[in-house]
Amino acid sequence: MPIDSETFEYACAADSIGEGKMRAVELADRVVILVRHDGNFYCLDDVCTHDGGTLSDGVFREGQVACPRHGACFDVRTGEALTMPATEDTVCHDVKSDGSKLYVRIKQR
Repeated sequence: MPIDSETFEYACAADSIGEGKMRAVELADRVVILVRHDGNFYCLDDVCTHDGGTLSDGVFREGQVACPRHGACFDVRTGEALTMPATEDTVCHDVKSDGSKLYVRIKQR
């Protein structure tokens, strides 16, 4: 599938993110995390909506990333805030792959 370079930006090599792992990258003057979960890639803003903590410094397991500051959890597939103290979702961005490379379309809030 061709990647639309007008809307999607190269993020990193697909094989640089192992299954169940996260990687922070800067795209369009924003830091995001790319996550590989169940063979799929997801991308979220690298920020906890509770107090601005860096999610990439947190723990990823079972489809959720937990903020290292206060433990708020977010669903990596949707950005949904799953636990307190976060009450607002984080932004989930679109990810495409050409097999070896990952591309992300940054969404605005």
